[in-house]
Amino acid sequence: MVELLELGVDPTMLSEDDLLRELRSLHRTRLDTLRHGARHALTNHLRRTADLESEYLARHPSREIDPHRLRAH
Repeated sequence: MVELLELGVDPTMLSEDDLLRELRSLHRTRLDTLRHGARHALTNHLRRTADLESEYLARHPSREIDPHRLRAH
């Protein structure tokens, strides 16, 4: 059984496909939430994004880094 939290399903309980789908959805709605969402909506959006991104990083600690996305220090 999947545990529901105040902000949705616990990210550790999501399948890989579900985790990526949720991340895509949050990133797609980010600007609208920032520009037009109520303070509590933005707070929830930020918290959920952080939770899902943390779970992704925990699952993929050695993810492939695109060298074209690196900047000189």
